[in-house]
Amino acid sequence: MSNKLFDGIIPNEPPVHGQSDAHAVKSRLEWGEPAFTILDVRGSDQPMLETRKAYNECHIMGAMLMPIDELVDLAKSSLHKNRDIYVYAENDEKASQAAQMLRDAGFTSVSSLRGGLGAWRAIAGPIEGTETVTPPEADDYNVVSRIKNHLETQQKEV
Repeated sequence: MSNKLFDGIIPNEPPVHGQSDAHAVKSRLEWGEPAFTILDVRGSDQPMLETRKAYNECHIMGAMLMPIDELVDLAKSSLHKNRDIYVYAENDEKASQAAQMLRDAGFTSVSSLRGGLGAWRAIAGPIEGTETVTPPEADDYNVVSRIKNHLETQQKEV
């Protein structure tokens, strides 16, 4: 049943592609969509202590740390197979590898985040960690402002 009052205001959930750009993920995050997960798989060549340190210093707000060598087991035990999942790593190749590992394990809606944390920071995506914290702005709690920001983000050229 469609509610004419909200037609054109509340956007449909975008489809998840094999690769996504930072704008698409940020747009979903700004809209406050709860139906997706961001996974940080950086540090696959480092000891776990170094991986945890890098994550604690800076990561995409709300991202879960899942080292690539434990990725499938951790994901199977904590995520629904139909959940939208975005993965980022040190580089696009490792992110694509991690996304493919999840697809091979039966996850149906997985995308690698093109450009990773660097691309996310370039568009001022919210981050958290000891390095820097993106504090919430006053407008983050105002639904009308969030809708306006979402629509503006959707119209930006990538």
